[in-house]
Amino acid sequence: MIRLAIGGNKSGKSQYGLRLLREAEGPGLLVATGRARDAAFREQIQRHKRERAPELPVVEVDLDLAGVLAAVRSGAVEARAVLVDSLDFWLFACHETDTCEEYVSAFLSELAHFAGPDAPDAVIVSSEAGLGPIPADAATRAFLRGLGALNQAAAALADEVVLVAAGLPLTLKR
Repeated sequence: MIRLAIGGNKSGKSQYGLRLLREAEGPGLLVATGRARDAAFREQIQRHKRERAPELPVVEVDLDLAGVLAAVRSGAVEARAVLVDSLDFWLFACHETDTCEEYVSAFLSELAHFAGPDAPDAVIVSSEAGLGPIPADAATRAFLRGLGALNQAAAALADEVVLVAAGLPLTLKR
């Protein structure tokens, strides 16, 4: 089963994703995609680490998100459920390369395999794009267009999609 949790910054989507991971049967794996680029973000990452159960295995991924999912699906990494937190940070890293579209395509191709009945569960967290004003610069507009397209593609593959606002999940697709 694939579940997508989207929402704004600090909406509670990560906590919701962690709850789904804890409720899944079998061992879980958290795939963290954020890279600290400043002191405030480093502190946010540390706060997330303190809030997680210490026994929860964590894999930090930079670009090869598809490879981590493939390792989970093949059994090379033992997990019956995987939480990816979050697509927006991962896409930001991809945008720093010349091959972003290839990474996105590989991720979506691998994610599609999690829809099968014997596949591990996948919980994907992402920020919803485009709820604010139109950005003034072209780079930010391009990123938001890419994130919106990625969220739509992930939602099309997902069995469930939830919008999290103020810590409250609102089911969009079931």
